[in-house]
Amino acid sequence: MRLHLVDGTYELYRAHFSPRPGTTAPDGRDVKATAGVMDSLLALLHDEQEAVTHVAVAFDNPIRSFRNALFDGYKGDEGVPPELRAQFDLVEEAVAALGVRVWSMKDQEADDALATGAARWAGEVEQVRLLTPDKDLGQCVRGQRVVQVDRRQQKVVDADGVKAKLGVAPESVPDLLALMGDDADGIPGLAGFGAKGAAAVLQAYGHLESIPDNAAEWTVKVRGADKLAATLKAHREDARLYRTLATLVEDAPLPGTKSLADMEWKGVPEARFKAFCEGLGLKSLQRRPKRWAA
Repeated sequence: MRLHLVDGTYELYRAHFSPRPGTTAPDGRDVKATAGVMDSLLALLHDEQEAVTHVAVAFDNPIRSFRNALFDGYKGDEGVPPELRAQFDLVEEAVAALGVRVWSMKDQEADDALATGAARWAGEVEQVRLLTPDKDLGQCVRGQRVVQVDRRQQKVVDADGVKAKLGVAPESVPDLLALMGDDADGIPGLAGFGAKGAAAVLQAYGHLESIPDNAAEWTVKVRGADKLAATLKAHREDARLYRTLATLVEDAPLPGTKSLADMEWKGVPEARFKAFCEGLGLKSLQRRPKRWAA
């Protein structure tokens, strides 16, 4: 028994910007992204290797979260194409029409929902699979019990994989993002700290608090160590704020979900799914499901 937790916002953006042909509903609405997410999820649900038994899909709706109140530069909804923004509610209806649990996040983010689900139910399943390539989810990986899955590159990343990819253990990922920054989330990081330098320091010390102010006390050799140490000493509070922004919440409210049973996938509800597809003119998609709910 596995728990598949999907970053729906990532899937929505990926579908919108993909080279797949555009899709327009009978009423003229652009529904390319919604159709793409449905297609992607059906592929997941049909994948015999993934063997989906329990699944939930989380969405940022809206994009802004509690982190925007902590830092003005944090990612917002500026620049979201209007035709994509118009599908935020629609795609949630689409996923529900597949018989899949939807987590629509308001104050927290989709990533917080995935982190919460992983923390809450890792002990009840053989494996939690976090379907997103976002590096901040690396902090949730636990051995081979909680892993990340990049479907596009067909890679599964366990705890050793996080260390190989980012240079630090999962528990140090928020500290890493605090130092090097994360452009995707609007976290600027500290000047001079690149991915390699930040990872090298954190390999030795684990967390921000353990890094000495004086580079002469560092037990690891890093290029430009004196300047980096001085920058960190002068901006430790900024670094702590950035780490807070990068740290995922593990107690977020998960709509409609109190137990693992609430995420059991029993098949596609035929009448609801076909009616939804009919409304959007997705006739070919109506024939895709291989398992209908009893």
